[in-house]
Amino acid sequence: MKRRILSGMRPTGPLHLGHLHGVLKNWSRLQDEYECFYFIADWHALTTEYEDPSKISEFSKELFLEWLSVGLSPEKCIMFLQSEVKEHAELYLLFGMFVPVPWLERNPTYKDMLQNLKHKDLATYGFLGYPVLQAADILIYRAEKVPVGLDQVPHLELTREIARRFNYLYRTDLFPEPEPLLSEVPKIPGTDGRKMSKSYGNAIFLNDSPEEVRKKVLSYVTDTQRPRKSDPGDPENRCVAFNLIKLYFSSEELQEIVEDCKGAKLGCFECKRRLAERVIAQLEPIWEKREKLEKEPWQDYLREGISKAREVARETMSAAEKAIFGKKIV
Repeated sequence: MKRRILSGMRPTGPLHLGHLHGVLKNWSRLQDEYECFYFIADWHALTTEYEDPSKISEFSKELFLEWLSVGLSPEKCIMFLQSEVKEHAELYLLFGMFVPVPWLERNPTYKDMLQNLKHKDLATYGFLGYPVLQAADILIYRAEKVPVGLDQVPHLELTREIARRFNYLYRTDLFPEPEPLLSEVPKIPGTDGRKMSKSYGNAIFLNDSPEEVRKKVLSYVTDTQRPRKSDPGDPENRCVAFNLIKLYFSSEELQEIVEDCKGAKLGCFECKRRLAERVIAQLEPIWEKREKLEKEPWQDYLREGISKAREVARETMSAAEKAIFGKKIV
């Protein structure tokens, strides 16, 4: 039998090239190798968007349609909406009874987000406890692996600690200790050189038009020490756009681009123009699939995934309650 993995995304905005290359292409590959559960984390979105949740449903729809458009298949993986599987919340409640508060306060992501999102009131129980909900998301399906980047491995350790504590307290082996499924996440720069993010206004979105893609690619920062085409460049060390170029050109083409740039044969504008056309060429099948999906009963795919997820979650929840309470009185 295939080993089971779980991963999810918060519906807080449109997807961009960072999501495509950093997550979705990996998910598409994994669905052929594992039993995959992928969920839209709308409850998690509330931890930072609780004051204005009006767009969560809209972004959830966008998220699901983009997943289908990039190649995730309802026949190969189970895709569902977190809030439609109430067992996530039930297990979250049970875990919350025994998870020590210092475990949550030492979470590095908690501290970082408090620092970076000072414009939001995050002094809430839900925000402090989101790692417990994250553990419930994973363990309700008894996932054995979770695809993460190297920087996310410490976050998964809390889920492993919760699984160990539950099994120890209630003398069971119900929950596995999920292992990280490490994936190499390429660095996807935004137009200004920072990490691509909708928050920074530097992202190329999957639903951008060809004209918008061209405009954004042409605005990329290039070699600031090369004011003229006749000046030799150093794309590997001084060009922000080069990190994106590496994703869209073959090794032979990259070698030619580097040589022509260093030899002052290829100007930055022409290089970015070529890049824009490559990006558009790879996005076109996604746009076409998305247009087709809009005319299909795509909600049926989501309902099917929800039904399958509920079946597994209910089985786990029943076993968890039995481990804690034994035989109930009714």
